[in-house]
Amino acid sequence: MIDRRTLLAGAALLLGSGPQVLSAELPLGKPEPFSFDALKARAKAMAGRPYAAPAVPDRDVLQAIDYDAHGKLKFKPDHALWADGPSAFPVTFFHLGRYFQKPVRMHVVEGGQAREIVYDPAAFEMPADSPARRLAPNPGFAGFRFQERRGGPLDWRRNDWVAFLGASYFRAIGELYQYGLSARGLALDTVMPDRPEEFPDFTHVWFETPAAESDTVTVMALLDGPSAAGAYRFKMRRTKSVVMDIEASLHLRKDVGRFGLAPLTSMYWFSETAKPTAVDWRPEVHDSDGLALWTGTGERIWRPLRNPPRTMVSAFSDERPRGFGLMQRDRLFDHYQDGVYYDRRPSLWVEPLGDWGKGSVQLVENATDDEIHDNVVAMWVPAEPARAGTSHDLAYRLHWVADEPYPSNLARVVATREGNGGQAGTDRPKGVRKFVVEFLGEPLGRLPAGVRPEPVLTASHGSFPLARTEAVPDDVPGHWRAEFDLAVTGAEPVELRLFLRRGDETLSETWTYQYIPAA
Repeated sequence: MIDRRTLLAGAALLLGSGPQVLSAELPLGKPEPFSFDALKARAKAMAGRPYAAPAVPDRDVLQAIDYDAHGKLKFKPDHALWADGPSAFPVTFFHLGRYFQKPVRMHVVEGGQAREIVYDPAAFEMPADSPARRLAPNPGFAGFRFQERRGGPLDWRRNDWVAFLGASYFRAIGELYQYGLSARGLALDTVMPDRPEEFPDFTHVWFETPAAESDTVTVMALLDGPSAAGAYRFKMRRTKSVVMDIEASLHLRKDVGRFGLAPLTSMYWFSETAKPTAVDWRPEVHDSDGLALWTGTGERIWRPLRNPPRTMVSAFSDERPRGFGLMQRDRLFDHYQDGVYYDRRPSLWVEPLGDWGKGSVQLVENATDDEIHDNVVAMWVPAEPARAGTSHDLAYRLHWVADEPYPSNLARVVATREGNGGQAGTDRPKGVRKFVVEFLGEPLGRLPAGVRPEPVLTASHGSFPLARTEAVPDDVPGHWRAEFDLAVTGAEPVELRLFLRRGDETLSETWTYQYIPAA
């Protein structure tokens, strides 16, 4: 077999105008100088010009590549970039189709030279009657993914660990080897009342050739859309989990009403909190079950996700946040009973690198009636208005993990349940809702016998006819629950906060919840 490392090393020295070949299967275009600084300058210059949408080649052909036809277009692993090195992680590519029509131009970089990776239909399994056979030469790719380590415990030809596909969306597996929620480069005007949401695209991608057997891969991307242009660098490490260090340099063409940085997108349909009657046979269906916050002042906050009756936006004001994330805390298979492994879906934690200043973590929850829709978004929104002509540089780290990467020593929320207020066997009072919040952790496990933690409750309006705590009768040390009734009139949403303490000692993180009486 041809040594692709040798061919790649020589490719940067070739100056011909026609395509060169990394291997017999993966042709490359002519070399051009490239650096991340040059990419940032390119993005800034683009933002000073009117937006030009990327050309979509053979639109009628792409429209014919529907869901079934697209599923039959499988990239052949032996044609992967770096299938034989030097990177430990080969790169495979997604085909264009009806649902991914905008081409992404892929490049490989070595020695300060970049070459376009030229589309070759021979690199895909392609049925004889596939509409893809009618595409013009080199239409581009829809996206890419990194396969698992060559020579590792998993067959790299069958297993991947990060994927970029569609607009600026990307996702990775966590410690439990399962895909779930997604991240994206930028969220613009999500659920704004006077303008539609905008989805800018990663239009060009560059893969930096790494040292042999490195745990890190580096990808750079050019983002473009009607309101913004930007340059991104992803340094991604595949160890026990997946960790990404991201640098972004962003430039605005237009004013943006909601400027969402480090956005996360997930799905929450229902859980034990408030399961719709007879809607589905499974006990729970969600990729994430809560928003976790670590504020600039050090407070730990847990906000259970909901499937609200209408779109709701919640803002958690902060300064210099330490982190936030959409988490999947419930890891018990019996709580899902589903072969798609919701119990293994990764949690995704955003760690700001540097001073992010003032702003808010904003949570968008949309109503959904099925698990096929991503209906939850979490993002950082700076306090300063996002105006045309401004530039924004930021750095952050994404942790695709099973649990929070920096856990606190406080007891944490493990379940939220709600139902009718009052007591069983009696007439239930109108306008009263019961909440039961479970906490688990070492601070509760060391309480002296006979001592109960105090529930500290606040509400934006309403009253608490009942509030008490008790140990959950399961013989698990440190497992307590707070039970309270909320009496409220009217349909205005109620913001609730609860934590447990003993004297002056805080024992738990802060539970927050938005109750909508009209629901």
